[in-house]
Amino acid sequence: MELDLRNTGLVLEGGGMRGVFTCGVLDYLMDHGIEFPYGIGVSAGACNGLSYVSRQRGRAKYSNIDMLAKYHYIGLKYLWYQHSILDQKLLYELFPEKIVPYDYETCFKNPIRFEMVTTNCLTGRACYLEEHTDKNRLLTIAKASSSLPYVCPITFVDGLPMLDGGLVDSIPVLRAVEQGYSRNVVVLTRNKGYRKSEKDIRVPRFIYTRYPRLRVVLSNRCRVYNQQLELVERMEEEGSIVVIRPQERVTVNRIEKDVKKLTALYNEGYACAGEVLGAIRWVTP
Repeated sequence: MELDLRNTGLVLEGGGMRGVFTCGVLDYLMDHGIEFPYGIGVSAGACNGLSYVSRQRGRAKYSNIDMLAKYHYIGLKYLWYQHSILDQKLLYELFPEKIVPYDYETCFKNPIRFEMVTTNCLTGRACYLEEHTDKNRLLTIAKASSSLPYVCPITFVDGLPMLDGGLVDSIPVLRAVEQGYSRNVVVLTRNKGYRKSEKDIRVPRFIYTRYPRLRVVLSNRCRVYNQQLELVERMEEEGSIVVIRPQERVTVNRIEKDVKKLTALYNEGYACAGEVLGAIRWVTP
């Protein structure tokens, strides 16, 4: 297969801690100098993708695996004083500013357009946001894109209430096409053939009482996600996208704490990227 990098986009699914698979893929891209003109990430895909944009190889792996082992930033205890299942102060303040400083200068100079997907709680629609100058807004968008419903607080971006972008557009390949990228490399965090088996349940009115359209989105998320997976598989068969996904059934869950399992999934991501992308002949500008 041949791909022209001038019109090829990069699409990164979320999936919480399953995003370590994506970390492996992104490190492979950086190791081999593969740079896309456009990228779009959702939730964990947005956060991990930012380290690709800043060209900080290994940073996403460190934050998801090494830092988890050291700081244990996932747990119910954070609900008591941060109203979040994650230590958001550590993840969005201490980590990018002090522990492993984020390279904002490289990020903002990088010519790639990188969009992050959020869900507008008022409209129930996806928002596709990017930032090239304001570091605080950049982090706020990333935080909003990863704010899981029920277990994370709503994050306000530009004065608007936002939650995880995966509620509406978990695999934003159509957005990439709309932006002019007819061919795309899509990174998934589930194996081929996976479908959500859970049944959608109507969210009662006493939950998110101020956001009725958000309740509608939450009530249909399983169906919508399965439809997106079917779309991806059709596009893959047609040859319009290249998909990098885990080969085996993924046992890592969204809030996984087992470092050995996370490391294995990271290594699988790197290996799968080499297998898929190594067979492509790249046309560069």
